Amino acid sequence: MEEKVEEKKESMLLPQERYLEAGIHIGTRMKTIDMKNFIFKKRDDGLYILDLRKIDKRIRLAAKLLKKYKPEDIVIVASRTYSANAATKFSKLTGVPVLKGRFRPGLFTNTSLKGFMEPKIVFVCDPKGEANAVREASRVGTPVIALCDTDNLTKFIDFVIPVNNKGRKALATIFYLLTRELMLAQGKIKSYDEFEYRIGYFEKFEIATEEKKEEPKEEPVIEEEPKEKPAKKQEEKEKEVIEELKQEKEKKQKKKTTRKKTTKKPAKKTEKKTTKKKSSS
Repeated sequence: MEEKVEEKKESMLLPQERYLEAGIHIGTRMKTIDMKNFIFKKRDDGLYILDLRKIDKRIRLAAKLLKKYKPEDIVIVASRTYSANAATKFSKLTGVPVLKGRFRPGLFTNTSLKGFMEPKIVFVCDPKGEANAVREASRVGTPVIALCDTDNLTKFIDFVIPVNNKGRKALATIFYLLTRELMLAQGKIKSYDEFEYRIGYFEKFEIATEEKKEEPKEEPVIEEEPKEKPAKKQEEKEKEVIEELKQEKEKKQKKKTTRKKTTKKPAKKTEKKTTKKKSSS
């Protein structure tokens, strides 16, 4: 029995340990009826775990399906950041086009739309975020392959790959395997040994490293902006404050003088009244 188990492990596209490290089998806390057959168990923390054997088998079968088509006849739809990043690396090595970000409605159905496409097969990374692409592909009769997690529905999907479709390393692992299989079919490599790329390549963000290199060039310009300007502003503010104080003092002095004048007049009137009363008596 042990020998048979070892033979099965060797027949997988990747060793079981590497699948586990990538978290390719870890699902969500939700389970749909559609994904019930692909779930191995439920963990104590509530997460559903996908069957590794079925994951490996489905990735292998998906690769065989994709091999039947020319790269230009396949379209990958990747709306999320992690899937788009890994799919872009896959695209560079295999020539398969990728639609990143939000899917434009009518791209598969509206012939008058700019960028209209007629793929022969569509590969979707997230059936929830890319629901419009799935619907449009089904309307025109285009088969759909989809990476489905435990919480996904499989309506309008022709071939399901049960997998953690949200994890960065999990997605990198999937596209690593698909790239290797397609490059082998395309004759770009003759064996797995000639495949020079690693899972880390599909996980790494090239855009982020380019931005970091450009940042130091811009920083000195920002820091070396004239330091005198803030000092001048402070001086101007101080002058304005001094002038305001002077004006306030002048106003107070004027008010004092006006008050003195107003207080003297009533005093004179009272004196006159008293003199009149004395004369009458």
